[in-house]
Amino acid sequence: MTDKILLAHGSGGTLSRDIVNNSLISVLGNSILNILDDSAVFTANGKIAFTTDSHVVQPIFFPGGDIGKLSVCGTINDLSVMGATPLYLSLALIIEEGFPTKDLDTIIDSVRKAADEAGVKIVTGDTKVVNRGNADKIFINTAGIGIIPEELSVSGHNAKPGNKVILSGTIGDHGIAVLSKREGIAFDTELESDCAPLNKLVADMMLVSSKINCMRDPTRGGLATTLNEIAEQSGVSIRIDEEKIPVRREVAAACEMLGFDPLYIANEGKLVAVVEAEDAEAILMQMKKNKYGHNAAIIGTIEEKYAGRVVMKTTLGTSRIVGMLVGEPLPRIC
Repeated sequence: MTDKILLAHGSGGTLSRDIVNNSLISVLGNSILNILDDSAVFTANGKIAFTTDSHVVQPIFFPGGDIGKLSVCGTINDLSVMGATPLYLSLALIIEEGFPTKDLDTIIDSVRKAADEAGVKIVTGDTKVVNRGNADKIFINTAGIGIIPEELSVSGHNAKPGNKVILSGTIGDHGIAVLSKREGIAFDTELESDCAPLNKLVADMMLVSSKINCMRDPTRGGLATTLNEIAEQSGVSIRIDEEKIPVRREVAAACEMLGFDPLYIANEGKLVAVVEAEDAEAILMQMKKNKYGHNAAIIGTIEEKYAGRVVMKTTLGTSRIVGMLVGEPLPRIC
């Protein structure tokens, strides 16, 4: 195999076969993927969750991860916050001519590690190569399938007055880590993306309570946009407390310097859960036992008044309406 991706690698011929066998099957191979039919065939029972996502992050390598890890974790988390157990993922690559093969190998190895950690299989995929200059290095699309227990109903429409809002950890880590790499911003300590698969954290939460009404992963648009979406879907208001929202010192400093609000910065390894008040403490304690929930906190309450709005008690003791993100302060963040 050559040390650069050529247009011919997308032709469907010998070089296409080489990239599938040498870069993909050799790393991701399993009993389903190795068949290489036009569709993956497997058995599944119960309610199905299905999601898809495309990843165009720039730069493709950043502190704490890369586009491969990001693509797997993003899809796993979209399934997990619906209460699903992720099972199978697809992986589709759009590669620019001239892309270094060694970088592709690094990315695919990250895909494998993330999939192995989450216990999912890559079972089907596609590879296309475009002319030099017609893409930016590599884009990845992933789709995923998971199983939801019949009795479970987790939805953005299920938040109810009196419910508590739990955040699984610090916000803004991913967005600022990617921006720091992109713009060459240095910190006294290494700030890394929070990119991580959350399916085992969700499974831990469900061990102690069936009273989880809603979960979301606050990716693009950050925590603020996610909470606004829940408030709108459920026809409720959400009151949060700024002092209870965990933010790393480096993230807060970068946001202050650049004029950003951490509430709107993307996350790739965090979740928001809306739960019944009587189970909130038990769920929180269980989350803190998981490595991806050490910094979890109850940050707010669901209310009836001012339906569709998110209101925050600030550190000054005043109240502030937190609206949905307008525009895109950090493009190509995931």
